Amino acid sequence: MLSRSTLLQLSLAGSLVAVLAGLAAYANWYPVPDAEERATGWRRIAWPFPRDAFPPGRAWRRDDTEVYVRPKIGFCGNCDTGVVEDSEVDGKSDIDLLDASFVPVAEGKRIQITDLAGRERLYRIRKDGRERLAQAVAVSYKCDLIVAVVVGKVDDETVAKAARRFLETNTVQVWLNGLLDGK
Repeated sequence: MLSRSTLLQLSLAGSLVAVLAGLAAYANWYPVPDAEERATGWRRIAWPFPRDAFPPGRAWRRDDTEVYVRPKIGFCGNCDTGVVEDSEVDGKSDIDLLDASFVPVAEGKRIQITDLAGRERLYRIRKDGRERLAQAVAVSYKCDLIVAVVVGKVDDETVAKAARRFLETNTVQVWLNGLLDGK
């Protein structure tokens, strides 16, 4: 039989382990923002989607807007033209990870993110039990695809423009370039 003091020490040690595990989980879900994230207001959040054939991406949130970005290495259908049709945005962007029953709201349009060209398209999705808008972006880099989904009030041009500007920041571009250069 363990003594009373041993039981007390074991209880305290177990409590300490539980607190440290909770702090580690919190730090994983809410990493410390870097200087640019603090300056832009975009805060990194955990990648919420399950693993698949492509590396996990990164996700950020600012106010009621979320941005999900990831490269799909070797997945661009046509290396010469890049992404030129809405069907490519529908099928290759990660919009289906948010809602498999997504509905396009309008025809897509050409987009330029830094020196990468492609298409963007507006969708209506159900997320967290409510209807929301999402803007899917698919741009190509050689034979690789970069996809992003912006969820929020993206029908407001100010919100959509802020998200596009964020996709061009060092926070996103340095991370993407590191992945693409290190293939």
